[in-house]
Amino acid sequence: MKKLFEIANKEVKNVIGLMSGTSLDGVDVALVEIRNNWIDTRINLLGFIEYPFPDGLKSLVLRNSVKETSNVEDISQLNFLIPQIYNEAINTLCKEINFDKEKIDLIGSHGQTIHHLPNATNYFGYQIASTLQIGDPSVLAKLTGIVTVGDFRPSDVALGGQGAPLVPYFDFLLFHSNEKNRGLLNIGGISNITILQKEKGQNNVLAFDTGPGNMLIDILMKKFFDKEFDENGDIANSGKLDDDLFIALVTRDNFVELAPPKSTGREYYGIDFILPFLEEFKGVSPEDWLHTITKYTAYSVFRNYEKFVQNETKLDELFISGGGAKNKFLYQSLAQYFCKIDVKVIDEIGVSSDAKEAICFAVLANETISGNPSNIPRTTGASKSTILGKICLP
Repeated sequence: MKKLFEIANKEVKNVIGLMSGTSLDGVDVALVEIRNNWIDTRINLLGFIEYPFPDGLKSLVLRNSVKETSNVEDISQLNFLIPQIYNEAINTLCKEINFDKEKIDLIGSHGQTIHHLPNATNYFGYQIASTLQIGDPSVLAKLTGIVTVGDFRPSDVALGGQGAPLVPYFDFLLFHSNEKNRGLLNIGGISNITILQKEKGQNNVLAFDTGPGNMLIDILMKKFFDKEFDENGDIANSGKLDDDLFIALVTRDNFVELAPPKSTGREYYGIDFILPFLEEFKGVSPEDWLHTITKYTAYSVFRNYEKFVQNETKLDELFISGGGAKNKFLYQSLAQYFCKIDVKVIDEIGVSSDAKEAICFAVLANETISGNPSNIPRTTGASKSTILGKICLP
């Protein structure tokens, strides 16, 4: 405990942030020098890698993310396997940048979400909502010998929140401007947006999941081309829009039209979402499928802005991060929809689009041990602000 208090009181900390998201390609590892906390937070990215998962792990995690194919033995094993992979990833980063692991003060680990049920339902006479991230942080703390903060989402869900998105707090600390209204769009498997109004503070931040990000694109790439993703959006760019398919997506996707607070995941935008459309639109070429679904992904972001944001906050700038920022066709589609707004990749303001979410969980870990609440009730729907995460000692 003495060591924990010493770390909490350090002005400058070396913190690892870990993020493995819905794409399930691997884990993003960021080593961040963090100075101070809350609105005085300043960061310096010391190193970043994308550490791949072993072959076959993605499909195993996917099987255990669906109730029909999940297995309690697999989940138990995965819960201990993932921290071993995270530990290897940290060691690899330290070796690559020649950084002494002993100098790492803290780890912030998102874990791997395998199920997310944020809307309460009747369960044995109780109203229960839940979320489950595996990759136990206490195991990671023991393997690394470093204080680890993990399981950030359950605290918010326990207070009636969606447990997501959590990035908006980080966005406010680092990107709020007094001159411009800014939107920060992260495109991982799911797309989520943060709205930072220049005249308002932390409690007025609006953020929510807008709908699909790379998830539907990746599902179709695997089905049609046996590839994990559409590099640069080249295949989508080679196709053309199928109007009937696009209209069907707009008409039947109920999530996009839901008012925030809202969050989603593979439970909604997984293979079961896309199968009925594949059956109905068998005549659509693979290239046209990719073109249309990528356009739809951009549309779903803009539709949320149009319906839920612009009447309150007209954006001056939109910064894009996450894997989707590399998809040039998706980027161009977003720029067309947001034609009156300056659309940029977040790298242009000095933050790596690849590393942003990993950096976020380093910052959230620092906030937790500093005793600062880091959810934003307006964005998650929680009944109050709260300190997030579990602090696990080595």
